[in-house]
Amino acid sequence: MIKTIRPKLEFLSKEFIQKIISEAYGILEKEGVFIENKEAMNLLKEAGMKADESTQRVHITSELVENSLSSTPSIIKLYNRTGDKEFVVGEDQVHFDPGSAAITILDHNTSEERKAASEDLINFYRLTECLEYIHFQSTGIVSSDVPDLISDSYRLFLGLQFSTKPVVTGTFRVEGFKPMLDMLIAIRGSENNLTEKPLAIFDACPSPPLKWSNLTAQSLIDCARAGIPSELISMGMTGATSPVTIAGTLVQHTVENLSGLVICQLAEKGAPVIFGGSPSSFDMRKGTTPMGAIETMMIDSAYAQIGKHLNLPTHAYMALSDSKVNDAQAGFETGIGAVVAALSGVNVVSGPGMMNFESCQSLEKLVVDHEICRMTYRMIEGISQRDDPIAKNLFEGFTSESQFLSTPHTRKWYRQEHTFPKIIDRDTYDYWVSLGKKSIADRASEEVERLLRENLPSLPEKGIIQELQKIMLTDARNNGISSLPEIELD
Repeated sequence: MIKTIRPKLEFLSKEFIQKIISEAYGILEKEGVFIENKEAMNLLKEAGMKADESTQRVHITSELVENSLSSTPSIIKLYNRTGDKEFVVGEDQVHFDPGSAAITILDHNTSEERKAASEDLINFYRLTECLEYIHFQSTGIVSSDVPDLISDSYRLFLGLQFSTKPVVTGTFRVEGFKPMLDMLIAIRGSENNLTEKPLAIFDACPSPPLKWSNLTAQSLIDCARAGIPSELISMGMTGATSPVTIAGTLVQHTVENLSGLVICQLAEKGAPVIFGGSPSSFDMRKGTTPMGAIETMMIDSAYAQIGKHLNLPTHAYMALSDSKVNDAQAGFETGIGAVVAALSGVNVVSGPGMMNFESCQSLEKLVVDHEICRMTYRMIEGISQRDDPIAKNLFEGFTSESQFLSTPHTRKWYRQEHTFPKIIDRDTYDYWVSLGKKSIADRASEEVERLLRENLPSLPEKGIIQELQKIMLTDARNNGISSLPEIELD
Protein backbone atom coordinates (compact mmCIF):
# COMPACT_ATOMS: atom_id res chain seq x y z
CA MET A 1 0.00 0.00 0.00
CA ILE A 2 1.16 3.55 -0.76
CA LYS A 3 1.37 5.69 2.38
CA THR A 4 -0.75 8.82 2.46
CA ILE A 5 0.93 12.23 2.69
CA ARG A 6 -0.32 14.62 5.36
CA PRO A 7 -0.82 18.04 3.75
CA LYS A 8 1.28 20.83 5.27
CA LEU A 9 1.61 24.60 5.05
CA GLU A 10 4.91 26.41 5.57
CA PHE A 11 5.71 30.10 5.02
CA LEU A 12 9.36 30.21 6.07
CA SER A 13 12.50 28.63 4.64
CA LYS A 14 14.98 27.15 7.10
CA GLU A 15 17.32 30.05 6.40
CA PHE A 16 14.56 32.55 7.18
CA ILE A 17 13.73 30.77 10.46
CA GLN A 18 17.38 30.75 11.49
CA LYS A 19 17.67 34.48 10.67
CA ILE A 20 14.62 35.28 12.84
CA ILE A 21 15.93 33.20 15.74
CA SER A 22 19.40 34.72 15.41
CA GLU A 23 17.98 38.25 15.63
CA ALA A 24 15.84 37.22 18.59
CA TYR A 25 18.94 35.95 20.38
CA GLY A 26 20.68 39.24 19.62
CA ILE A 27 17.81 41.29 21.07
CA LEU A 28 17.65 39.12 24.20
CA GLU A 29 21.37 39.58 24.81
CA LYS A 30 21.88 43.19 23.77
CA GLU A 31 18.54 44.92 24.45
CA GLY A 32 17.06 42.51 26.99
CA VAL A 33 13.50 42.22 28.28
CA PHE A 34 11.62 43.90 31.11
CA ILE A 35 10.81 41.77 34.15
CA GLU A 36 8.51 43.26 36.82
CA ASN A 37 8.53 40.17 39.03
CA LYS A 38 11.25 40.13 41.71
CA GLU A 39 11.44 36.34 41.94
CA ALA A 40 11.89 36.02 38.20
CA MET A 41 14.50 38.78 38.30
CA ASN A 42 16.40 36.94 41.04
CA LEU A 43 16.29 33.66 39.12
CA LEU A 44 17.84 35.37 36.11
CA LYS A 45 20.48 37.11 38.21
CA GLU A 46 21.39 33.84 39.92
CA ALA A 47 21.84 32.35 36.46
CA GLY A 48 24.47 35.02 35.78
CA MET A 49 22.36 37.34 33.65
CA LYS A 50 23.05 41.08 33.63
CA ALA A 51 20.13 42.84 35.31
CA ASP A 52 19.29 46.42 36.15
CA GLU A 53 16.66 46.47 38.88
CA SER A 54 16.08 50.20 38.53
CA THR A 55 14.88 49.75 34.94
CA GLN A 56 13.71 46.13 35.43
CA ARG A 57 15.66 45.17 32.31
CA VAL A 58 17.43 41.80 32.08
CA HIS A 59 19.83 40.70 29.36
CA ILE A 60 19.63 36.99 28.53
CA THR A 61 22.51 35.23 26.83
CA SER A 62 22.10 32.83 23.93
CA GLU A 63 23.86 30.18 26.02
CA LEU A 64 21.13 30.33 28.68
CA VAL A 65 18.44 30.21 25.98
CA GLU A 66 20.05 27.13 24.43
CA ASN A 67 20.37 25.42 27.81
CA SER A 68 16.74 26.20 28.57
CA LEU A 69 15.58 24.86 25.22
CA SER A 70 17.49 21.62 25.81
CA SER A 71 15.56 20.94 29.02
CA THR A 72 12.09 21.87 27.71
CA PRO A 73 9.96 18.85 26.73
CA SER A 74 9.10 18.54 23.04
CA ILE A 75 5.89 16.68 23.86
CA ILE A 76 3.36 17.26 26.63
CA LYS A 77 0.72 14.74 27.62
CA LEU A 78 -2.59 15.99 28.98
CA TYR A 79 -5.30 13.84 30.55
CA ASN A 80 -9.01 14.16 31.07
CA ARG A 81 -10.62 14.48 34.50
CA THR A 82 -10.73 10.74 35.13
CA GLY A 83 -7.16 10.29 33.88
CA ASP A 84 -8.04 7.50 31.44
CA LYS A 85 -7.75 9.45 28.19
CA GLU A 86 -4.45 10.87 26.97
CA PHE A 87 -3.86 13.76 24.57
CA VAL A 88 -0.43 14.31 23.02
CA VAL A 89 0.49 17.98 22.62
CA GLY A 90 3.41 18.14 20.24
CA GLU A 91 4.64 17.01 16.82
CA ASP A 92 1.77 17.64 14.37
CA GLN A 93 -1.11 16.68 16.67
CA VAL A 94 -3.95 19.23 16.52
CA HIS A 95 -6.37 19.95 19.38
CA PHE A 96 -9.09 22.63 19.33
CA ASP A 97 -10.42 24.49 22.38
CA PRO A 98 -12.87 27.41 22.61
CA GLY A 99 -10.33 29.98 23.75
CA SER A 100 -10.26 32.33 26.75
CA ALA A 101 -11.68 34.58 28.10
CA ALA A 102 -14.68 36.28 26.54
CA ILE A 103 -16.41 38.96 28.58
CA THR A 104 -19.77 38.67 26.79
CA ILE A 105 -21.95 36.00 25.24
CA LEU A 106 -24.00 36.35 22.05
CA ASP A 107 -27.72 35.93 22.72
CA HIS A 108 -29.14 34.12 19.69
CA ASN A 109 -32.69 35.32 20.31
CA THR A 110 -31.75 39.02 20.25
CA SER A 111 -28.55 38.85 18.13
CA GLU A 112 -26.97 41.08 20.75
CA GLU A 113 -24.11 40.61 23.18
CA ARG A 114 -24.78 40.52 26.91
CA LYS A 115 -22.87 39.83 30.10
CA ALA A 116 -22.65 36.15 30.97
CA ALA A 117 -23.79 34.62 34.26
CA SER A 118 -23.07 31.30 35.96
CA GLU A 119 -25.83 29.54 34.03
CA ASP A 120 -24.22 30.59 30.75
CA LEU A 121 -20.84 29.26 31.87
CA ILE A 122 -22.39 25.95 32.89
CA ASN A 123 -24.15 25.61 29.53
CA PHE A 124 -20.90 26.48 27.77
CA TYR A 125 -18.97 23.77 29.66
CA ARG A 126 -21.72 21.20 29.17
CA LEU A 127 -21.94 21.97 25.46
CA THR A 128 -18.18 21.72 24.93
CA GLU A 129 -18.27 18.37 26.71
CA CYS A 130 -20.65 17.09 24.00
CA LEU A 131 -18.55 18.22 21.02
CA GLU A 132 -16.26 15.38 19.99
CA TYR A 133 -13.93 17.41 17.78
CA ILE A 134 -13.32 20.12 20.39
CA HIS A 135 -10.74 18.13 22.35
CA PHE A 136 -10.06 20.58 25.19
CA GLN A 137 -12.26 22.67 27.44
CA SER A 138 -11.40 26.28 28.28
CA THR A 139 -12.43 28.74 30.95
CA GLY A 140 -13.79 30.65 28.00
CA ILE A 141 -16.25 33.13 29.53
CA VAL A 142 -16.04 35.49 32.49
CA SER A 143 -19.09 35.35 34.75
CA SER A 144 -20.67 38.68 35.72
CA ASP A 145 -22.48 37.34 38.80
CA VAL A 146 -19.30 36.98 40.86
CA PRO A 147 -16.84 39.79 41.71
CA ASP A 148 -13.80 40.24 39.48
CA LEU A 149 -11.56 39.36 42.43
CA ILE A 150 -12.45 35.67 42.13
CA SER A 151 -13.57 35.40 38.50
CA ASP A 152 -10.49 33.40 37.50
CA SER A 153 -10.86 30.66 40.12
CA TYR A 154 -14.66 30.66 39.72
CA ARG A 155 -14.42 29.87 36.00
CA LEU A 156 -12.23 26.86 36.77
CA PHE A 157 -14.48 25.85 39.67
CA LEU A 158 -17.44 25.48 37.30
CA GLY A 159 -15.41 24.01 34.44
CA LEU A 160 -13.97 21.18 36.52
CA GLN A 161 -17.46 20.18 37.64
CA PHE A 162 -19.30 20.28 34.32
CA SER A 163 -16.69 18.92 31.90
CA THR A 164 -14.26 16.01 31.89
CA LYS A 165 -11.98 17.44 29.20
CA PRO A 166 -8.51 18.92 29.81
CA VAL A 167 -8.88 22.63 30.40
CA VAL A 168 -7.02 25.69 29.11
CA THR A 169 -7.17 28.41 31.75
CA GLY A 170 -5.09 31.11 33.46
CA THR A 171 -4.96 33.52 36.37
CA PHE A 172 -6.09 37.15 36.57
CA ARG A 173 -4.27 37.75 39.88
CA VAL A 174 -1.17 36.40 41.62
CA GLU A 175 -3.28 35.09 44.53
CA GLY A 176 -5.56 33.22 42.13
CA PHE A 177 -3.08 30.49 41.36
CA LYS A 178 -3.21 28.68 44.72
CA PRO A 179 -6.97 28.01 44.83
CA MET A 180 -6.88 26.97 41.17
CA LEU A 181 -4.00 24.59 41.87
CA ASP A 182 -5.84 23.25 44.92
CA MET A 183 -8.86 22.49 42.73
CA LEU A 184 -6.75 20.58 40.23
CA ILE A 185 -5.14 18.62 43.06
CA ALA A 186 -8.61 17.86 44.45
CA ILE A 187 -9.51 16.27 41.11
CA ARG A 188 -6.31 14.23 40.89
CA GLY A 189 -6.02 13.34 44.58
CA SER A 190 -2.41 14.51 45.08
CA GLU A 191 0.24 16.86 43.72
CA ASN A 192 2.23 13.92 42.36
CA ASN A 193 -0.80 12.59 40.50
CA LEU A 194 -1.38 16.03 38.98
CA THR A 195 2.25 16.26 37.86
CA GLU A 196 2.10 12.78 36.33
CA LYS A 197 -1.21 13.45 34.59
CA PRO A 198 -1.64 17.18 33.94
CA LEU A 199 -5.26 18.27 33.61
CA ALA A 200 -4.79 21.94 32.71
CA ILE A 201 -2.76 24.39 30.66
CA PHE A 202 -2.23 27.91 32.03
CA ASP A 203 -1.96 30.82 29.62
CA ALA A 204 0.62 33.52 30.43
CA CYS A 205 0.72 36.69 28.36
CA PRO A 206 3.79 38.93 28.09
CA SER A 207 3.00 42.62 27.60
CA PRO A 208 4.20 43.73 24.18
CA PRO A 209 6.81 44.79 23.51
CA LEU A 210 9.23 42.65 25.51
CA LYS A 211 7.83 42.76 29.04
CA TRP A 212 6.74 40.17 31.58
CA SER A 213 4.47 41.66 34.23
CA ASN A 214 4.52 40.66 37.89
CA LEU A 215 1.37 38.53 37.37
CA THR A 216 2.39 36.67 34.23
CA ALA A 217 5.97 36.01 35.34
CA GLN A 218 4.67 34.65 38.64
CA SER A 219 2.28 32.40 36.73
CA LEU A 220 5.25 30.97 34.79
CA ILE A 221 7.13 30.26 38.03
CA ASP A 222 4.15 28.78 39.87
CA CYS A 223 3.14 26.55 36.95
CA ALA A 224 6.70 25.34 36.37
CA ARG A 225 7.05 24.24 39.98
CA ALA A 226 3.64 22.53 39.94
CA GLY A 227 4.35 20.67 36.69
CA ILE A 228 1.55 22.52 34.89
CA PRO A 229 2.21 23.44 31.24
CA SER A 230 2.56 27.18 30.60
CA GLU A 231 1.19 28.39 27.28
CA LEU A 232 3.05 31.54 26.25
CA ILE A 233 0.65 34.04 24.67
CA SER A 234 2.66 36.77 22.96
CA MET A 235 0.31 39.41 21.56
CA GLY A 236 2.22 41.77 19.30
CA MET A 237 0.11 44.02 17.07
CA THR A 238 1.81 44.90 13.79
CA GLY A 239 2.78 48.56 13.67
CA ALA A 240 1.38 49.25 17.16
CA THR A 241 3.07 47.08 19.77
CA SER A 242 5.34 45.14 17.42
CA PRO A 243 7.14 45.96 14.15
CA VAL A 244 4.78 46.61 11.26
CA THR A 245 6.21 43.82 9.11
CA ILE A 246 5.18 40.21 9.63
CA ALA A 247 8.82 39.15 9.82
CA GLY A 248 9.58 41.86 12.39
CA THR A 249 6.64 40.76 14.52
CA LEU A 250 7.93 37.20 14.32
CA VAL A 251 11.28 38.34 15.72
CA GLN A 252 9.59 40.04 18.68
CA HIS A 253 7.30 37.05 19.17
CA THR A 254 10.30 34.76 19.38
CA VAL A 255 12.05 37.03 21.88
CA GLU A 256 9.00 37.11 24.17
CA ASN A 257 8.40 33.37 24.00
CA LEU A 258 12.04 32.45 24.56
CA SER A 259 12.34 34.79 27.55
CA GLY A 260 9.26 33.22 29.10
CA LEU A 261 10.63 29.76 28.43
CA VAL A 262 13.89 30.68 30.20
CA ILE A 263 11.98 31.84 33.30
CA CYS A 264 10.09 28.52 33.37
CA GLN A 265 13.27 26.46 33.12
CA LEU A 266 15.05 28.49 35.80
CA ALA A 267 12.08 27.97 38.12
CA GLU A 268 11.99 24.21 37.43
CA LYS A 269 14.24 22.44 34.96
CA GLY A 270 12.19 20.34 32.58
CA ALA A 271 9.01 22.38 33.06
CA PRO A 272 6.51 21.96 30.19
CA VAL A 273 6.15 25.05 27.97
CA ILE A 274 4.05 25.70 24.87
CA PHE A 275 5.32 28.15 22.22
CA GLY A 276 2.13 30.11 21.52
CA GLY A 277 0.42 33.43 21.18
CA SER A 278 -2.36 35.69 20.04
CA PRO A 279 -0.66 38.29 17.83
CA SER A 280 -2.61 40.23 15.26
CA SER A 281 -2.42 42.41 12.22
CA PHE A 282 -3.33 45.84 13.59
CA ASP A 283 -5.96 47.72 11.54
CA MET A 284 -4.92 51.37 11.83
CA ARG A 285 -8.10 52.55 10.09
CA LYS A 286 -10.32 51.13 12.84
CA GLY A 287 -7.94 50.80 15.79
CA THR A 288 -8.82 47.11 16.04
CA THR A 289 -6.97 43.78 16.17
CA PRO A 290 -8.55 41.57 13.49
CA MET A 291 -8.00 37.94 14.45
CA GLY A 292 -9.68 36.89 11.20
CA ALA A 293 -7.22 38.82 9.02
CA ILE A 294 -5.20 36.65 6.67
CA GLU A 295 -2.02 38.41 7.86
CA THR A 296 -2.83 37.37 11.44
CA MET A 297 -3.15 33.78 10.29
CA MET A 298 0.15 34.05 8.42
CA ILE A 299 1.90 35.28 11.58
CA ASP A 300 0.38 32.38 13.54
CA SER A 301 1.38 29.76 11.00
CA ALA A 302 4.90 31.15 10.72
CA TYR A 303 5.62 31.33 14.45
CA ALA A 304 4.26 27.79 14.82
CA GLN A 305 6.85 26.79 12.24
CA ILE A 306 9.51 28.52 14.35
CA GLY A 307 8.28 26.70 17.46
CA LYS A 308 8.51 23.38 15.67
CA HIS A 309 12.02 24.24 14.52
CA LEU A 310 12.87 24.74 18.20
CA ASN A 311 11.29 21.35 18.96
CA LEU A 312 8.54 22.83 21.12
CA PRO A 313 4.78 22.23 21.37
CA THR A 314 2.85 25.06 19.70
CA HIS A 315 -0.34 27.07 20.18
CA ALA A 316 -2.28 29.80 18.37
CA TYR A 317 -5.53 31.73 18.60
CA MET A 318 -7.16 30.71 15.32
CA ALA A 319 -10.47 29.29 14.05
CA LEU A 320 -12.32 32.37 15.31
CA SER A 321 -13.89 35.48 13.81
CA ASP A 322 -14.21 39.23 14.28
CA SER A 323 -17.84 39.17 13.16
CA LYS A 324 -20.52 40.27 15.63
CA VAL A 325 -23.13 37.69 14.54
CA ASN A 326 -23.13 34.21 13.06
CA ASP A 327 -22.94 35.27 9.43
CA ALA A 328 -20.83 34.54 6.36
CA GLN A 329 -17.86 36.46 7.79
CA ALA A 330 -17.96 34.34 10.95
CA GLY A 331 -17.89 31.23 8.79
CA PHE A 332 -15.17 32.08 6.32
CA GLU A 333 -12.77 33.62 8.86
CA THR A 334 -13.17 30.66 11.20
CA GLY A 335 -12.96 28.12 8.41
CA ILE A 336 -9.82 29.58 6.86
CA GLY A 337 -8.21 29.88 10.30
CA ALA A 338 -8.99 26.28 11.22
CA VAL A 339 -7.58 24.99 7.95
CA VAL A 340 -4.42 27.13 8.18
CA ALA A 341 -3.88 26.02 11.78
CA ALA A 342 -4.31 22.35 11.00
CA LEU A 343 -2.12 22.48 7.89
CA SER A 344 0.51 24.23 10.00
CA GLY A 345 0.33 21.50 12.63
CA VAL A 346 -0.51 23.91 15.48
CA ASN A 347 -0.91 21.67 18.53
CA VAL A 348 -3.37 23.73 20.56
CA VAL A 349 -5.80 25.86 18.56
CA SER A 350 -7.84 28.25 20.71
CA GLY A 351 -10.80 29.98 19.14
CA PRO A 352 -13.91 28.00 18.17
CA GLY A 353 -17.02 29.86 19.31
CA MET A 354 -15.19 33.18 19.68
CA MET A 355 -16.06 36.37 17.85
CA ASN A 356 -15.67 40.16 18.09
CA PHE A 357 -11.89 40.26 18.56
CA GLU A 358 -11.85 37.45 21.17
CA SER A 359 -14.26 39.33 23.44
CA CYS A 360 -17.47 37.37 22.82
CA GLN A 361 -18.41 33.69 22.92
CA SER A 362 -21.37 32.15 21.10
CA LEU A 363 -22.78 28.72 21.87
CA GLU A 364 -24.33 28.57 18.42
CA LYS A 365 -21.05 29.50 16.74
CA LEU A 366 -19.29 26.86 18.83
CA VAL A 367 -21.60 24.23 17.37
CA VAL A 368 -20.99 25.52 13.84
CA ASP A 369 -17.25 25.64 14.45
CA HIS A 370 -17.35 22.08 15.71
CA GLU A 371 -18.40 21.07 12.20
CA ILE A 372 -15.49 23.09 10.81
CA CYS A 373 -13.13 21.22 13.16
CA ARG A 374 -14.58 17.91 12.01
CA MET A 375 -13.95 18.80 8.36
CA THR A 376 -10.46 20.03 9.21
CA TYR A 377 -9.52 16.74 10.86
CA ARG A 378 -10.78 14.88 7.81
CA MET A 379 -8.61 17.06 5.56
CA ILE A 380 -5.34 16.45 7.43
CA GLU A 381 -6.12 12.73 7.56
CA GLY A 382 -5.26 12.85 3.87
CA ILE A 383 -6.14 10.53 1.01
CA SER A 384 -5.67 6.83 1.66
CA GLN A 385 -5.22 3.89 -0.63
CA ARG A 386 -7.97 1.62 0.68
CA ASP A 387 -7.48 -1.29 -1.72
CA ASP A 388 -4.89 -2.78 -4.01
CA PRO A 389 -5.50 -2.31 -6.88
CA ILE A 390 -6.99 1.11 -6.17
CA ALA A 391 -9.97 0.85 -8.53
CA LYS A 392 -9.21 -0.85 -11.84
CA ASN A 393 -10.88 -4.09 -10.76
CA LEU A 394 -14.11 -2.16 -10.10
CA PHE A 395 -14.42 -1.46 -13.82
CA GLU A 396 -14.26 -5.10 -14.94
CA GLY A 397 -17.40 -5.87 -16.93
CA PHE A 398 -18.44 -2.20 -16.79
CA THR A 399 -21.45 -1.28 -18.98
CA SER A 400 -23.36 1.90 -19.74
CA GLU A 401 -25.91 0.91 -17.05
CA SER A 402 -23.30 0.27 -14.33
CA GLN A 403 -23.34 2.32 -11.11
CA PHE A 404 -21.60 2.19 -7.73
CA LEU A 405 -24.41 2.92 -5.27
CA SER A 406 -25.10 -0.69 -4.31
CA THR A 407 -21.67 -2.23 -4.67
CA PRO A 408 -19.95 -3.92 -1.70
CA HIS A 409 -16.98 -1.58 -2.22
CA THR A 410 -19.21 1.48 -1.67
CA ARG A 411 -20.83 0.00 1.41
CA LYS A 412 -17.41 -0.91 2.82
CA TRP A 413 -15.68 2.46 2.46
CA TYR A 414 -18.34 5.16 2.23
CA ARG A 415 -18.43 6.11 5.92
CA GLN A 416 -14.66 6.02 6.25
CA GLU A 417 -14.08 8.27 3.26
CA HIS A 418 -16.74 10.88 4.00
CA THR A 419 -17.91 13.09 6.87
CA PHE A 420 -21.54 13.71 7.71
CA PRO A 421 -22.11 17.07 9.40
CA LYS A 422 -25.27 17.54 11.45
CA ILE A 423 -26.19 21.18 10.88
CA ILE A 424 -24.58 21.96 7.51
CA ASP A 425 -27.26 22.42 4.83
CA ARG A 426 -26.98 19.78 2.13
CA ASP A 427 -30.71 19.58 1.34
CA THR A 428 -32.33 20.43 -1.96
CA TYR A 429 -33.84 23.91 -2.15
CA ASP A 430 -37.43 22.65 -2.00
CA TYR A 431 -36.74 20.50 1.04
CA TRP A 432 -34.92 23.38 2.75
CA VAL A 433 -37.97 25.58 2.15
CA SER A 434 -40.26 22.88 3.56
CA LEU A 435 -38.21 22.85 6.77
CA GLY A 436 -38.80 26.57 7.30
CA LYS A 437 -35.83 28.20 5.48
CA LYS A 438 -33.72 28.01 8.64
CA SER A 439 -30.30 29.66 8.67
CA ILE A 440 -27.25 27.85 9.98
CA ALA A 441 -27.46 29.93 13.17
CA ASP A 442 -31.06 28.77 13.69
CA ARG A 443 -30.09 25.14 13.13
CA ALA A 444 -27.16 25.57 15.50
CA SER A 445 -29.46 27.03 18.16
CA GLU A 446 -31.70 23.98 17.90
CA GLU A 447 -28.64 21.73 18.18
CA VAL A 448 -27.46 23.56 21.31
CA GLU A 449 -30.87 23.00 22.90
CA ARG A 450 -30.90 19.33 21.87
CA LEU A 451 -27.42 18.58 23.18
CA LEU A 452 -28.07 20.25 26.54
CA ARG A 453 -31.45 18.55 26.85
CA GLU A 454 -30.27 15.03 25.96
CA ASN A 455 -26.89 14.99 27.78
CA LEU A 456 -26.80 15.04 31.56
CA PRO A 457 -23.98 17.01 33.24
CA SER A 458 -20.68 15.13 33.54
CA LEU A 459 -20.15 15.62 37.26
CA PRO A 460 -17.30 14.30 39.44
CA GLU A 461 -18.10 12.22 42.51
CA LYS A 462 -19.79 13.92 45.46
CA GLY A 463 -16.69 14.07 47.66
CA ILE A 464 -14.71 15.91 44.97
CA ILE A 465 -17.55 18.37 44.40
CA GLN A 466 -17.62 19.13 48.12
CA GLU A 467 -13.85 19.69 48.15
CA LEU A 468 -14.10 22.05 45.14
CA GLN A 469 -16.88 23.97 46.87
CA LYS A 470 -14.79 24.28 50.03
CA ILE A 471 -11.78 25.62 48.09
CA MET A 472 -13.90 28.08 46.13
CA LEU A 473 -15.74 29.39 49.18
CA THR A 474 -12.46 29.83 51.06
CA ASP A 475 -11.06 31.85 48.16
CA ALA A 476 -14.20 33.96 48.09
CA ARG A 477 -14.11 34.65 51.84
CA ASN A 478 -10.39 35.51 51.68
CA ASN A 479 -11.42 38.24 49.26
CA GLY A 480 -14.29 39.55 51.39
CA ILE A 481 -17.01 37.67 49.52
CA SER A 482 -19.42 35.80 51.78
CA SER A 483 -21.45 33.77 49.27
CA LEU A 484 -21.45 32.36 45.75
CA PRO A 485 -24.24 31.96 43.17
CA GLU A 486 -26.51 28.96 43.70
CA ILE A 487 -25.65 26.14 41.29
CA GLU A 488 -27.93 23.26 40.39
CA LEU A 489 -25.97 20.01 40.16
CA ASP A 490 -28.38 17.81 38.23
